[in-house]
Amino acid sequence: MRSDEVKKGHQRAPHRSLFRATGLVDEDFDKPFIGVANSFIEIIPGHFFLDRVSKVIKEEIKANGCVPFEFNTIGVDDGIAMGHDGMLFSLPSREIIANSIETVMNAHKLDAMIAIPNCDKIVPGMIMGALRVDVPTIFVSGGPMKKGYTKDGTPIDLATAFEAVGKYEAGEMTDDELHDIECNACPSGGSCSGMFTANSMNTLMEAMGIALPGNGTIVALTKEREALYRKAARRICEIAKNKAATKKFKLTNILNENAVRNAFAVDMAMGGSSNTVLHMLAIAKEAHVDFNLEDINHISKKVSHIAKISPSLSTVHMEDINSAGGVNAVMKEMTKRGDDVLKDNLTITGETVYEKIKDAHIKDTSIIHTIDNPYSKVGGLAILYGNLAEQGAVIKTAGIIGARALTGTAVCFNGQPEAIEGIIGGKVKAGNVVVIRYEGPKGGPGMQEMLAPTSLIMGMGLGDKVALITDGRFSGATRGASIGHVSPEAAEGGMIGLLKDGDEIHIDVDKYILSVNLSDEEIARRKSEFVPIKKELKSSWLKQYRALVTNASSGAILKTDLF
Repeated sequence: MRSDEVKKGHQRAPHRSLFRATGLVDEDFDKPFIGVANSFIEIIPGHFFLDRVSKVIKEEIKANGCVPFEFNTIGVDDGIAMGHDGMLFSLPSREIIANSIETVMNAHKLDAMIAIPNCDKIVPGMIMGALRVDVPTIFVSGGPMKKGYTKDGTPIDLATAFEAVGKYEAGEMTDDELHDIECNACPSGGSCSGMFTANSMNTLMEAMGIALPGNGTIVALTKEREALYRKAARRICEIAKNKAATKKFKLTNILNENAVRNAFAVDMAMGGSSNTVLHMLAIAKEAHVDFNLEDINHISKKVSHIAKISPSLSTVHMEDINSAGGVNAVMKEMTKRGDDVLKDNLTITGETVYEKIKDAHIKDTSIIHTIDNPYSKVGGLAILYGNLAEQGAVIKTAGIIGARALTGTAVCFNGQPEAIEGIIGGKVKAGNVVVIRYEGPKGGPGMQEMLAPTSLIMGMGLGDKVALITDGRFSGATRGASIGHVSPEAAEGGMIGLLKDGDEIHIDVDKYILSVNLSDEEIARRKSEFVPIKKELKSSWLKQYRALVTNASSGAILKTDLF
């Protein structure tokens, strides 16, 4: 066992003495040591109950002949951090989480790990750290929250609450109506109930084979969810106690190129968050998988978009997907377009992907459509290119409202606060393309989510009348013609930084185009005069992050080889 390095032999008597201080006895030193990486934190609705989850998991690990060691990561709630400078710390937190996993697991030579994430950057951060450690790992998330209901019985969620602010600003909602939504949009613990970033990543872990079936859809704080925790704990012990299995199920044997491609395919079939592109690119690099942004469009052409979930369809939430057959049913239906839609691959259960989904079927075709009745014959994400995005930009096509091809005039804002002020102040009109720049990984720094401006645009009735482009990113709750991750970003001299009010911007989603109608001579002139804005920072961590981070086209990973 890997842990023998810290617990076996006479030279490790001091080490064993320290372990005994934590409660271990003689017989424990012959058992596998299992890291229980918990993201319990009281401020996040998807995480405040994870201390109870870890108790269940540790109890099951002990009952199955292994020794659990719990440790914690940090977490940021993107909804609470939204719309102010707290969001600058959200994406950087992914790196802290990855580093903490790598640090604890390798410093103490633990044999295997069970990770308990749920929301936002915490899921990819844990995956990235686990890939560096490369021991058998099962991910079991806290689970999605239930959908909420207004007094009149309308299903709602967090996206409803953000869009309600726009309606209130436009005078279309009363104080009482806003308060009703505020009190009922998030009715329980769990990751927010739509196909936002958290639930997108939680379902993609099923697609990658690193989590058990139901991980993305079984509702939090239920007996069914507890059964999933116990099953995951039993499985990690089964692997850790078997030397051959420990070698077979190390994480990189499962999370390989096939798994990455399956994740993107399932993401497109279910219309997941555009943030998954950012995170899956970073995960692919940690897994040493050669996957590039342009590969996404090739996958999209093979995948039918067969499930619409809030925010794309406000009446459908994760609990509905679970009732309709879950992620396995989506995957099984996807394969009906051909054997190359999903790659067969080993999963943590011991089955291959095709073995895992062989008995799955859709239970409600109004929730999960068949491939004969898709929302779209292509996937729910697209990568756009052109002189405005030479290294690519991302759009969640599943969330588009209005035209998929348009030409509009630029209204430029240097940052999200300026944009919010301008949108509320009436600066944005029908036919405009809202440009929010200096919000990329380096320019933000930290690549803020743009849920506040996109929600204002929707709430003010402009969702099908304007488009928005940014070098920042979007919340999974965003809908509309919203294009993010524009690379190169403004802070590194990208074209988005050279735009001026009134420039004509052309978007064609089906042709994968994002461009500005300027001559090469005019672009060259603007570049020669351009000096990027560099924001003043007080935070030492954000200064470090800005110095090391790459742009969104590479997953906003940090540079590690500096010399």
